[in-house]
Parts: sequence; structure tokens; C-alpha cells
Amino acid sequence: MAVFLLALSAACFLGLGFVLQQHAAQRAPRADLLHWRLLLDLLRMPEWLLGTGFMVIGLILSALALNQGEVSLVEPLLATNLIFAMALARVLTRQTLGRSGWAGVVLLALGVTVFIVAGRPTGGGPPASELRHWLVIGTVVGLTLLLVSFARRLPLFEEATLLALAAGLLYGLQDALTRTTTQRLDHQGLDAVLRSWQPYAVVVAGVVGLLLVQSAFEAAPLRMSLPALTAAQPISGIACAVGFLGDRLRVTPGALAWEVIGLIAIVIGVVVIGRHPALPGSTGSTAGTGGSGGSPEPVGPADRPPEASTEDAPDPGPSAGPGADPG
Repeated sequence: MAVFLLALSAACFLGLGFVLQQHAAQRAPRADLLHWRLLLDLLRMPEWLLGTGFMVIGLILSALALNQGEVSLVEPLLATNLIFAMALARVLTRQTLGRSGWAGVVLLALGVTVFIVAGRPTGGGPPASELRHWLVIGTVVGLTLLLVSFARRLPLFEEATLLALAAGLLYGLQDALTRTTTQRLDHQGLDAVLRSWQPYAVVVAGVVGLLLVQSAFEAAPLRMSLPALTAAQPISGIACAVGFLGDRLRVTPGALAWEVIGLIAIVIGVVVIGRHPALPGSTGSTAGTGGSGGSPEPVGPADRPPEASTEDAPDPGPSAGPGADPG
């Protein structure tokens, strides 16, 4: 029960933090996208600092949950952060939940329940070999690099989705490494933790993931990034947990079928909630207006702004002086 409470509390703080961070990030200079100076600019925004404070609390609570439960159990529960994000965004936009909102909530909740009941996640499996350990980590990092590289060639709206997917992969890896770190702290003490590489990898994954997700928040409305982030993190975390942490799921044909159904329901629920009008930037969302008669979604920059060039400027021609021929 403690694991469930900690994970849901972590999801609550993470969801609230994401909404506040996106509200601030969308005001950052566009030239800061995927540059470290973006984080420096955001540090001067009180709203972003408040959102980051919520996110840090969520990370601490999720670390406590991961210390007491398996990653494959905690990750689906963390995916409910989108429900709390929508709750805050609903207050900001004054939108009612509606059928689509409730459908997304029910799908997400059922998906989490079905996956946990069917999979019955347990720990204590045999430790993975060093080769398998690095193969899983290398795969996650490689996919992250590919997504970021491909995202740079796309318009801003599509880029935001891929950057959020990349951040979700890193956050899932970070959760798995966090569990490794907390377990070593419990059994071997702080000195052993400081002499291992995992805690430093947790910090690196967290900082790079923060840059990616804030760039995604800056590039496009929340609906283009948060659903992708929320869907990618549990899938990456579960893959890492099974891959090298020794987490075990039931692998009977029936159990595997229900686990897949649960994961699909989680992803669909996340997408449905992410497209709800309550989220900033969703179709029909408005700030300060109620009901369903909101104005259409503002069109953001679909492509990267071209750099200013003096070569394409029209020739103004010779200026007319006092003695110029009037024609």
C-alpha cells in the first residue's frame, strides 16, 4: 500500500510541475531550443522554479516508491501524472472534463490496473550479466540520440513530440538506475554508492532529460509533448527493469496478452487525455473562458523561423533628393 501511495503522490507532484514548467517555457526565446542557456533563462522565471520544485518533490517520492517496489510496478502508476496535469490545466482553462476526458481517465486507470494484476511484478530475479546490462542501457541511449537527431529536421510541433519521447526514454532509464542506487545505499552504505557509477548516471540522465523536455515544452503546446513523455517513460522503465534489474512479470500466454492490452490502454488513455481541451494548446482550450465555446487553438510556428538575410531584401533604389526628376 505504501508503494501505491508514494507512486501516486509522486505522479501528482510531477503532473503539477509539468504544467507550470510548460507555462513558463513557452515564453523562453525560441533561439534557446536545445541549448543549455534555456535552463539559465528559465531559472529567472518564478513560475518555472515553482514547477521545478514540484517536480523535485515528485522525483523524491518516486525514488522512495522505487526503493520499496519494483520498477515494473511503480512505472505504470507514475503514468497517472497526466491526470493530475489535466486537473491543474482544467483550473487554468476552466474547461469541464467531458466524455473524452473521462474516457481517457478510465482507459488509463484500467490499463494500469490490468497490467499490474496480469503481470504481478516481482523482484529478486537473478542479476543480469554485465553485457546484457550495457546492451539495455546502450539501446535506450541510442534510441534517445536517434530521436533527438531526427527531431532537429522536423517542424517545431513534430519536434516537440520526438523530444518528449526521448526525454521519456531517459527518465525511464533514470528510474531503473535510481532503484539500483537506493538498493546499494540500503545494503552497502553511502560509501559504496559514491564509488559506483549509477548515481552519477542518474544525475546526467536527469539533467539531459530536463533539457529535452523543457525544449519540447518551449517548442509546442503541452498536448504535443506531455502525452509522449508520459507514455514513453513507463515502457522504457519496465524494459530496463526486466532487462537488467531482475524484475519478473508473468509470461504465460494469457498473462502476456493482458499485459500488452494494459500497456496499449495506458498509451491510448494518455493520448486521449493529452488531446483534451483542458490542456493548454488543445483544440478548443481557452484561458479564462468556460464551456465548450472556446476559440480555436492558436496556430504556433509550424516551421523553424528562417534566419534574417539581407540578400533577399528589396532594393530601395536611389533616394530622391531635392533635385530629383519627379517623373
